[in-house]
Amino acid sequence: MVGTLTKKHYVGTAVALTAALFVPFFLFLPIEVAAHRPGNVPLLVVNAGFLAITVALLSVFALIWVTKKDYVKRQIEAFKKFRHLLFLMIKRDFVTRYRRSVLGILWSLLNPVLTMLIMTMVFSQIFRFEIPNYSFAVYYLSGQFIFGFFSESTTIAMSSIVGNGAIIKKVYVPKWVFPISKIMSSLVNMFFSFIAFIVVFIVMGESINWTFLLIPIPIILIFIFSLGVGMLLSSLSVFFRDINHIYGIGVTLLMFMTPLFYPVSILPDRVYYLIHLNPLFHYVTYFRDLTLSGTVPSLWSNIICLGFALAALAIGTFATMSQQDKYILHI
Repeated sequence: MVGTLTKKHYVGTAVALTAALFVPFFLFLPIEVAAHRPGNVPLLVVNAGFLAITVALLSVFALIWVTKKDYVKRQIEAFKKFRHLLFLMIKRDFVTRYRRSVLGILWSLLNPVLTMLIMTMVFSQIFRFEIPNYSFAVYYLSGQFIFGFFSESTTIAMSSIVGNGAIIKKVYVPKWVFPISKIMSSLVNMFFSFIAFIVVFIVMGESINWTFLLIPIPIILIFIFSLGVGMLLSSLSVFFRDINHIYGIGVTLLMFMTPLFYPVSILPDRVYYLIHLNPLFHYVTYFRDLTLSGTVPSLWSNIICLGFALAALAIGTFATMSQQDKYILHI
């Protein structure tokens, strides 16, 4: 019976688990845990649904791991075999990015700083009374640091499989190598953006708290989340090329739904409910809690950020592994 499980069985199991888990999560999850505003019943429904979906996806992912041991083992062996190719592709992307550039790597530092200067000139006066505890420049850059990585990494990962069609047609290479290499290349660039953030943070006179030691946590979480989304998009783009254009609009929408240059406090209740559906909101808030507020994020913040990351990784991995044999027919 284990060997006869198909994709339909796994999907059906995920749907059934979600429906079964929603009621207990809704009944026993305190409203105070669901949001910062008491009595937030609509957001409690959303969070209960989110937890149900996340647990269901992770349970099915574990089921696949158990029922498809031989397949999982082959993929692990493939990763070990092609790890050198993965690092070569990361190196190639890094070198190609700055080839024939006069400033070279310095652009990775200047780009976020220049963007910050423009946004500060445009919006700092509008929200000067809403962001009282730290400068607008630091506030914006702290959000852009997380959002910029997600936007860049998922966008370039989306076309990674189609863009390497010539290689895929000639030799066997695990298809997940291509989106992973793009996400990791963006992670390297994220390091330089972090340097720019630290420089601006110090120049603006902000104090560095001990919570800076926890910064690797949101970076790892947004990396896992971006990896899952990138793998899903790279798989979809093989069959639906229009996804490249649609996603550009989606990223723009996400940018305005993420409090990069405006404070959450100005939002009306109905928008406040909606913005919690945006995973980037939670990752940006997590990073700002550590760097700007100097506080450790709550248990709920950790749960929801980890949940989004693992759920995205489960969906992205499933999409890539289940469809990768069909890629060569559509590239």
